[in-house]
Amino acid sequence: MKLSAKQFLQSKHRAVTLLGMSGVGKTTAACKLPTKSWYHYSGDYRIGTKYLDEHILDEVKRQAMAVPYLKELLLSDSIYIRNNITIDHLQPISCFLGKIGNPKMGGLSVAEFKRRQALFRLAEVNAMNDVAEFMHKSRNIYGYPHFLNDAGGSICGLSDQECWNALSASTVIFYLHASDEMENMLLKRARANAKPLFYESDFLDEHLQNYIEEKGLNNADEITPDEFLQWVFPALVNYRKPQYEAIADKFGYVIEAQKISELRDEKDMLDLICDSLEA
Repeated sequence: MKLSAKQFLQSKHRAVTLLGMSGVGKTTAACKLPTKSWYHYSGDYRIGTKYLDEHILDEVKRQAMAVPYLKELLLSDSIYIRNNITIDHLQPISCFLGKIGNPKMGGLSVAEFKRRQALFRLAEVNAMNDVAEFMHKSRNIYGYPHFLNDAGGSICGLSDQECWNALSASTVIFYLHASDEMENMLLKRARANAKPLFYESDFLDEHLQNYIEEKGLNNADEITPDEFLQWVFPALVNYRKPQYEAIADKFGYVIEAQKISELRDEKDMLDLICDSLEA
């Protein structure tokens, strides 16, 4: 959706999609828009609570069944297991995605890792296709005038047909662009605390093979999971940047992410949005 700043401010129902790398400030920006008037839709939360919920629970149960004490309790229905995913606590999704590499170090085989990646990708497509429905619900059931879609960092890999045509028809899309300084900070953070991520299949195949050759390994089962995550993250950042930029060029606008930390309230956030619309 393309709008002028005046059109955006005069809209009875404002609808925004925020996208960018994980850690760039999407959630921080979202928090400046008050929940009393803005319905906050989290793509990752929808993925975890709707489309991956059963898959995540199945994996937890599989792990529990390997413990005799828990196995007996589960089989006798003496205990039950459920997810406790919140917008601020999405760790079950990361744990499900897992890390590729040596199984003795908690790594997954290539086949199992790719199976989970495929499930996540389908879940992300479905979650983004739910945006229009939730926008309708938020206005007509709950009475929220405005809508915010906080999209996941990997959404840039989806095609126009999978989500961008629909999202751009119903929301104004803003790409939060990280400065070089912020990008370096994200890289440093990833090295210190490597987290499971989604990778597009072509990207994964290429870099997995490159890593195995560079490290002189025989196969993926010899990979130290955290070391691969740390090694591949800078390449993932460089791979995704032109994808984000292409989406912004075609469907939306750019906000400089370093400005997010300066925001105090909704007015500041709206001013930043309007500056982007007029740029």
